[in-house]
Amino acid sequence: FEGTAEASIAFLTLQSTPSAPAPAPARAPAPPRALYRYGARDLATVFFYTLVAVIVHAALQEHVLDRVTRRLQLAKAKQSRFNEAGQFGAFYLVSCAWGTCVLVAEGCLEEPARLWRAAPPGTMTFQVKFFYVAQLAYWFHAVPELYFQRTRRQDLPRQLVYIGLHLFHIAGAYLLYLNHLGLLLLMMHYSVELLTHACDLFYFGDEKHQRELSLWAVVFVLGRLGTLIVSVLTAGFHLAGGQARGPDAASGNVNVLAAKVAVLSSSCT
Repeated sequence: FEGTAEASIAFLTLQSTPSAPAPAPARAPAPPRALYRYGARDLATVFFYTLVAVIVHAALQEHVLDRVTRRLQLAKAKQSRFNEAGQFGAFYLVSCAWGTCVLVAEGCLEEPARLWRAAPPGTMTFQVKFFYVAQLAYWFHAVPELYFQRTRRQDLPRQLVYIGLHLFHIAGAYLLYLNHLGLLLLMMHYSVELLTHACDLFYFGDEKHQRELSLWAVVFVLGRLGTLIVSVLTAGFHLAGGQARGPDAASGNVNVLAAKVAVLSSSCT
């Protein structure tokens, strides 16, 4: 409908005004890429994709997880944990694959300096911005899902803290323009969480699978240690040379002491 077409664009597409196109890398001639900033219009896009996440969640629950739980004949307590592990496991699997593709496309693995230096500063490409919008939408959708899944009251505080921490870290990296660093840390964190929920699925499927729990403990420690090392090296050393006296919202320069302290402290949570 022509009357609602303009209004729907605000929800379907990334609306924060893109800056001037960035030149393509010299190694592969390609048309210039548009660079984006964040803005208030992102709220409409996040809201729309939150609804999409609710629909995908319901489809996965009905057509996959419910059929598996009926076949396994799990008790109600285990069924709730199994559904939780299945939902988060699928999300972490997709996010790890997607995020890794973005890191490779952005050249962060070939040029680690991109973790703390964007060109130009205070901007992000379409694929990075869309990834963060999708991540925020998923974690916002997890709040009403607590009601839809009839989560027990004693489990609500744990779930709300879990969701809140993810929203805090993702939104912080997005608003501080630490997009590549936040993306790498998310991939490290999601890899550990993916193994965690995979172990839960194997355990609920067959309680004989307990060796995976010891493997998870080792990977968990290594993952948290790697996250802390990357955060300290990036925020503590490489960002120190370009530290500003105060944040500049116009240019997107938030390389100030308070921001670096927030990054380092949040990496320890």
